Amino acid sequence: MAEKAPWITYRPTLKVLDCTIRDGGLVNDHLFSDEIVRAVYDTCVAAGIDAMEIGYKNSSEMFPKSDFGPWRHCDEEDMRRVVGDHDPEASGLKLSAMADAGGKSNWKEQIEPAADSVLDMIRVAFYAHQTSEAVEMIHHAHEQGYETMANLMAVSNITETEVDAVLEAIKPSPAGTMVIVDSFGHLYREQIDLLYSKYAEAMEGTGKEIGIHAHNNMQLAFANTIEAIILGSDRADATMAGLGRGAGNCPMELLLGFLRNPKFDLRPVMQLLRDHMDPLRKSLEWGALVPYNITGQLNLHPRAAMEFRATKEKDDYVKFYDSIVADI
Repeated sequence: MAEKAPWITYRPTLKVLDCTIRDGGLVNDHLFSDEIVRAVYDTCVAAGIDAMEIGYKNSSEMFPKSDFGPWRHCDEEDMRRVVGDHDPEASGLKLSAMADAGGKSNWKEQIEPAADSVLDMIRVAFYAHQTSEAVEMIHHAHEQGYETMANLMAVSNITETEVDAVLEAIKPSPAGTMVIVDSFGHLYREQIDLLYSKYAEAMEGTGKEIGIHAHNNMQLAFANTIEAIILGSDRADATMAGLGRGAGNCPMELLLGFLRNPKFDLRPVMQLLRDHMDPLRKSLEWGALVPYNITGQLNLHPRAAMEFRATKEKDDYVKFYDSIVADI
């Protein structure tokens, strides 16, 4: 047997980020109870997960606090109420927040010095046409003392030329990781291969890692995540029970089960699923339902599927399919 095999996935450099509260909050306007946020935090610590994305650093003008929960804004007092003073050295867990380009974040005011925050990392999310602002945001967060990541969204919906231009702009920035983000859950393994090669070649010599953030519209989030890992990605995102907007994300319980690093402990995740995630399903819907399969196949934002699932005809898949195809 060959000395190296793709299913032997133990790699000490590989780090896992949990984005249950940040991405999952798109299902319920980030109106999670403190109890659930603390439970996810405690689970990440107990399971040996490397980072937890606790929410967004988004504008309270665009996302009023009367309508959205605290994890849309991640004010320091709200985070400290749940995680206390949070010591990443003692806990082994880094805390992250995501800041959106395009006016969704008042990032110059909201991203304060890391020395005054429980946050360790800022992830900047942006579309291709927002790259210039994203680079500014990355520089600002880095200057404030944060580890940074660059998340180019909806990569399946732009041209190779646009991808190349984004990578060229991010390459000299202080971002520590460039993340492949399949926002529409549209990518297949072959496309993950091509994108990983493109990202890795562009970042060669910079010390930047390549990350993967997969959505589950076509039930390929886990498969595409492990494909990226096998190719060399050292940063992988997942959520507990796959919680996330629409079809959701790569399930943490599957990812940790795939990895061969003994530092990860699956049992705390199982306990969280039983005690908190399963009860959430009584009031929230997520998962790879047929309307999300359709938008994934057609490389469309899942917004239309989410709106359809909120109607009385939510299970009339033919009607949804016909309406979507008619608009193309």
